[in-house]
Amino acid sequence: MLDEAALNAFIRSALAEDIGSGDHSTMACIPPTAKGKAVLKIKEDGILAGMEVAEAIFKWLDMYTVFTPHKKDGDAMKAGEVAFEVEAAVHTLLMGERLVLNCMQRMSGIATLTHQYVTKLKGYHTRVLDTRKTTPNFRMLEKEAVRIGGGVNHRMGLYDMIMLKDNHIDFSGGITAAITKTVAYLKERKLPLKIEVETRNIDDVKEVLAVGQIDRIMLDNFTPADIVAALELIKGRFETEASGGITMDTLEAYAKTGVDYISVGAIIHHAVSLDLSLKAIIL
Repeated sequence: MLDEAALNAFIRSALAEDIGSGDHSTMACIPPTAKGKAVLKIKEDGILAGMEVAEAIFKWLDMYTVFTPHKKDGDAMKAGEVAFEVEAAVHTLLMGERLVLNCMQRMSGIATLTHQYVTKLKGYHTRVLDTRKTTPNFRMLEKEAVRIGGGVNHRMGLYDMIMLKDNHIDFSGGITAAITKTVAYLKERKLPLKIEVETRNIDDVKEVLAVGQIDRIMLDNFTPADIVAALELIKGRFETEASGGITMDTLEAYAKTGVDYISVGAIIHHAVSLDLSLKAIIL
């Protein structure tokens, strides 16, 4: 479920970008009192996402909008189906049309690609994670699309989880120093944040295990065989995450290791928007 305040802030900003001084195309030829109806037509198969967002956009523009869903977020969709009907002032329909389509097409593409990864992991313990490789100012909706597609959201940003990556480790003087300083920092500020540490080889894993005081170990650019070796050392003491160039073709080989999570930036940044259209119904 999306945060209402954050969603409204996004809608306000996105509409300001698109409408500017006014939708002059609409104002020039359609009276402001005109009422209308439109349907969202699905033109490609996939997983539907963005219904909640679409309704919020139209109702932000006109609180009296009547939004009638025929499908819900996460539903499988087929070309030729109708996702929703919407009745409102014609000005509302036309001002909201492009933002609704941009959001839903992008979100449905992400949900569809995520679902393909999740389906491939069926029967395995491993779950697929998203990353921070997102579109600026669109992260909330991209990560919501991952969730709708069956994936798991990693941290939303730099503020809700500690992740000590290679640069943090190198700049701070090594793994032990990075963890020790981080634990002290969190204790001093009374911040209940989980700590994840990136490891680049088996020796790094051994050092993390010696220090402890963390929650998850990232195994970055490890081969499946190396992950098996790392998991034998970790023995379930901490959550584990495989990361680095894992594709649909190699996904199952990593899942077979028993690693807890596989992070895949591609489920967002390689997703292709699906084709949807909003069509007027002449009453």
